[in-house]
Amino acid sequence: MFAKDLQEGLDGAEPLDGPPCCAALMEADLRELVGTVQNRDLRRLLDAVFGAQAPTWQDFRDAPAAKRMHQAYRHGLLEHSLSVAQAVSAMAATFQGIERDVAVAGALLHDIGKLDAYAFGGAGIEMTDAGKLQGEIPLGYYRVRRLIDEIEGFEARTAEALLHIILSHHGCLEHGSPVLPSTREATLVHFCDNLGGRLGSFDRLEKELAAGERWSGYDRAIGGGAYFASSPEQEREAA
Repeated sequence: MFAKDLQEGLDGAEPLDGPPCCAALMEADLRELVGTVQNRDLRRLLDAVFGAQAPTWQDFRDAPAAKRMHQAYRHGLLEHSLSVAQAVSAMAATFQGIERDVAVAGALLHDIGKLDAYAFGGAGIEMTDAGKLQGEIPLGYYRVRRLIDEIEGFEARTAEALLHIILSHHGCLEHGSPVLPSTREATLVHFCDNLGGRLGSFDRLEKELAAGERWSGYDRAIGGGAYFASSPEQEREAA
């Protein structure tokens, strides 16, 4: 999510964690969401990235979303991108003036640069040379820009709106975005992305919590400690 995701973490750490939902179900949900996009140009673009036979699909399906901060495990990028896009889809119906197809496509593609920024294998999650030298946002912009250029007749206004989402999704310059969100769609994607990353950090901290503890230590991703109240079931088991 943030530029610090690309710079901090546990070098060489084993990515033993995983999403709570299996990849096959997330894939089905993603394809269902892509099927709701009515804009012809955006559908062709999404099919070029997420189609079952697309060259990038298997890499996207398996990639992590970060080195450590949130969803730093296999299928993490799929989990994060899908959850952000589902939130954007739901909220687009609540707020007026949002081009829903542009926002959903932008949410699905906002972190696509991580395919080039991370190397994921048995030794853990590492930054690639391209990731260190260029950053995931420029890498994502150029990947999508190239795909758009290969689609004959892709509307310029739609391309500009989509690419702005990718360029601005970190939300501010100090977090690595070269531009600030300047459209409704980009603003919506940024805040849903921020929320998804922040809640993903709570998931990570809860898994790392020592038995019997309710507070995590200080965590930079959330700016403090996280509190986890025991559920009634856990309290009954403890008694």
